Amino acid sequence: MDQTSNDTADTARLDDFICFAIYSANHALNRVYKPLLDAVGLTYTQYIAMVTLWERDDQTVGSLGEKLFLESSTLTPVLKRLEGLGLIARTRDKTDERQVRVQLTAKGRALQEQARTIPPCILEASGLETDELARLKAEIATLRSSLLR
Repeated sequence: MDQTSNDTADTARLDDFICFAIYSANHALNRVYKPLLDAVGLTYTQYIAMVTLWERDDQTVGSLGEKLFLESSTLTPVLKRLEGLGLIARTRDKTDERQVRVQLTAKGRALQEQARTIPPCILEASGLETDELARLKAEIATLRSSLLR
């Protein structure tokens, strides 16, 4: 190891930080996602909200926030924008007026077909095989769970 007069051997280096590896990988992923999402007219946060609704329609805002790890103050403007685009509808729950439910519109369901090409493009851009990417995702999810304890 090359050392300077300050003896940097004990100094943490940026490349040693897992948080930086994840942070910089996130930026690289965003660069890959951007043109794909521009083609369907969504931001990344809007896209993951839509994916969650494509998985299971008619959820509460709270349920969406939990799945997406987003606070209501972050999620609400995203949902308002999706509603403005005509992709979702927000309504008060009939049994509990405090809850707001989010449902896909016909336009929102139709967008799913357009977005089907996105995951294969991300897999290809990753340069990983499907099983390698699945393993990496599982390891990152395990790390996230540990950190949230």
